[in-house]
Amino acid sequence: MSATNRDSQFKLFSDPVHGFISVPKATLLPLVQTPEVQRLRRIRQLGVGYLVFPGAEHTRFNHALGAMALMQRTLSTLADKGTPIAPEEREAALVAALVHDIGHGPFSHTLEHTLIQDFHHEAMSRALLVRLNERFDGRLQRALAIFDNTYKRPFFHQLVASQLDMDRLDYLRRDSFHTGVVEGRVGVDRLLKTMRVVPAAGGPGARVVVEAKGMYAVENFLISRRLMYWQVYLHKTVLAGDKLLHAAFRRARTHFQANRLDMVAGASPALSFFLSQELHADDIARPEVCAQYVALDDTDVLFTLKQWMESPDLILRDLSRRFINRDFLRTTFLTEDPPPEALADWQAAIAERLVHAGLSTPDAAADDATYYLTLDHSRHSAYEQVDDSIQILRRDGSVVELSEMADISSSINSLTGYVEKSYVCAPKFLALEPSVCS
Repeated sequence: MSATNRDSQFKLFSDPVHGFISVPKATLLPLVQTPEVQRLRRIRQLGVGYLVFPGAEHTRFNHALGAMALMQRTLSTLADKGTPIAPEEREAALVAALVHDIGHGPFSHTLEHTLIQDFHHEAMSRALLVRLNERFDGRLQRALAIFDNTYKRPFFHQLVASQLDMDRLDYLRRDSFHTGVVEGRVGVDRLLKTMRVVPAAGGPGARVVVEAKGMYAVENFLISRRLMYWQVYLHKTVLAGDKLLHAAFRRARTHFQANRLDMVAGASPALSFFLSQELHADDIARPEVCAQYVALDDTDVLFTLKQWMESPDLILRDLSRRFINRDFLRTTFLTEDPPPEALADWQAAIAERLVHAGLSTPDAAADDATYYLTLDHSRHSAYEQVDDSIQILRRDGSVVELSEMADISSSINSLTGYVEKSYVCAPKFLALEPSVCS
């Protein structure tokens, strides 16, 4: 829903998380209306998470507007605290926040490395921003510099990409709201109101810090982030859905590569473009790759899987059916990686079941079973003490890294470093011993 007034300089979008969001008509509204940004309406924010959390139907478009809204509020706070921000800088920062995720592919992170090898959505976001800048006659050049962290006032980049940026603040609050996972609720208002730039002039050496009175809000933010990762982003059924989708695409790619196009008939043209060739991160500079990528969204994936439910390849047919009908494999967390002989036994049991079900033949069953068995690791760190670590402005005027604050040092230290869990995705008939982590 949106509302507008002919004499107003803004268009209002009604958002369930942040209320009314004002979008300036000059540059921001035409940017919102571009195909690159509108495409985000057709990409779910949480990938396959909607199949686990029924309310998680929100999209990357919602998130893009939300990040821009938080940027508006933060810039106003910083200006109120003495940091000069020119109108053109404000506009550029809003643009950078709006388009920071336009490089996401179908189902967000799920297929990030499946369609293009060694790929990161940030690189595609930049490639698309460059194209948009050309269409906007260079008016997005300052936003591109902020995105690249080459702008003369680097604190703007911090607001777009850091460990306490508008992206993370919006997605944690938004994802918590739509999934109903209240443990992920973040005190965004407190965080924004306690941000400031030091030195206040905001020159080349200045950076965004949080006042000491906001350190508990930062602690809550980091704890919420860890809880959201384990309860939502790395939920075992989300992992099962991810692996099932990967398996279907891996199977389909073998047919494309062998020119067995009858097996993958009905695939959308954009999806066929990516599955029929091996593309790498360097290829995103090619205009045809960008054009096909912009044409790709969740609809392509769902439509194609529904077509493949009638494929002559019974394995591809079964994998597609499983995803569309939510007949997932089971994820089991393990205390340690299983020995090779255990994996071999599980694969043999799956192969036998495929033959018995008429999905495979004795000669092909061993290879076909690999699409139903995955050993992987989930890995997450809530906070890293690196170059963009969170800085706290103490009451005496000194600035220290977050973990140096005595009141919260022990809890913050417990959130640093990576937590890694091994897991297996396999058919439910396999009797795998779950670990204490599951």
